[in-house]
Amino acid sequence: MSRLFGTDGVRGLANAELTPELALSVASSAAEVLYEHGDARRRVALVGRDPRASGEMLEAAVTAGLTAAGADVLRVGVMPTPAVAHLVGEMDADLGVVISASHNPMPDNGIKLFAAGGHKLPDAVEDEIAERLWQHGDRPTGAGVGRVRDVPDAVQRYVDHLLVATPQPLDGLRVVVDCANGAAALTAPEAYRRAGAEVIALNAEPDGLNINDAVGSTHPEGLQAAVVEHGADLGIAHDGDADRCLAADASGTIVDGDQIMAILAVAMQESGELAEDTLVATVMSNLGLHLAMREHGITLRTTTVGDRYVLEELRAGGFALGGEQSGHVVLPGHATTGDGLLTALRLMGRMAATGKPLDALAETMTRLPQVLVNVQVVDKAVAVQAPTVVDAIAQAESELGDHGRILLRPSGTEQLVRVMVEAPTADAAQDTADRLAQVVGAIR
Repeated sequence: MSRLFGTDGVRGLANAELTPELALSVASSAAEVLYEHGDARRRVALVGRDPRASGEMLEAAVTAGLTAAGADVLRVGVMPTPAVAHLVGEMDADLGVVISASHNPMPDNGIKLFAAGGHKLPDAVEDEIAERLWQHGDRPTGAGVGRVRDVPDAVQRYVDHLLVATPQPLDGLRVVVDCANGAAALTAPEAYRRAGAEVIALNAEPDGLNINDAVGSTHPEGLQAAVVEHGADLGIAHDGDADRCLAADASGTIVDGDQIMAILAVAMQESGELAEDTLVATVMSNLGLHLAMREHGITLRTTTVGDRYVLEELRAGGFALGGEQSGHVVLPGHATTGDGLLTALRLMGRMAATGKPLDALAETMTRLPQVLVNVQVVDKAVAVQAPTVVDAIAQAESELGDHGRILLRPSGTEQLVRVMVEAPTADAAQDTADRLAQVVGAIR
């Protein structure tokens, strides 16, 4: 049986796979597990969501599940995922629940859980919650039933936190921000304006149906054009729940998560903030990031794909910066999870502090051409270990030397092997990836 919780919570088609009944049971189970692992005091859970239509239904179900288990609920309404994580810690809540499917299409939705302090739950606790589904014991009655209240100043609290974490004024910067018609619409323009920037907001009118609809960090084309049209210094693209940040320089050229991490790592090294002179990224980060960090004397530690694994490595080593190529960037000194708004503010702060345009800062690293080929196989575990595949990889690595990289990764959900190749030229990367894909695909 597959695990209920994926790398980023429970996710599925709302009202089909992710039903209100399931949401209620997950919430009740989470509250019950909290009670069993702590003292007898009354628990407090903080609940937020992105603006997709099904979030209203699922918020009601989650709230019912929590209060039925005896937990009081603080509702913060439409808020970015990192805002909920922050407020869990600031308001001393025992649990945080975010109803969001992040960058997924509007019909999907999800449930993410945060422990006290705003940290993601360990796998073992998630599994314990999953085991209790549909098996709830005696529920409280009378005064034991949880109560619900709204937090009217939630946006203000979060923006105040962001500004404290971003001391560099952004006066003189003009930024276009694509809010993806998501949770960033209520927070990003205000945060950037209060930091001193001139802000042009795109896709900041969520109606419950238009979230991530050909906009935001997965569709930055409109942002790129708007930056040029408005003569802006840069553009910022968020996803539906605003835990991602991608950028565009003044010419509209995309600056991805790897480049953003490179810029921030060098800045933090200079200011003494980069603990152990170490950056944490995933195995999918571009080889150019590895080479750039080596050039600056920064150690790059890699994890498997998934921001939760980056977070685990950051916490285990006490490191100060990590993230993914997709734009999930984590600054543990200021946030417990990836925060797209915080990332954007720190990036703009570096521009303001140095007086350099974003394209000049992005030259900190040079992206090598990267090609990814998905190969359908009979057995992905067998394919990646086959002697002919191992030999083909060794030969290709020998040809590329220190100027390229090869990664074979089995899909987590399908009988696919993902062949990723980086090389000095796009043609070389494509040729190597195609040759390896042919070898992998021949395994039976």
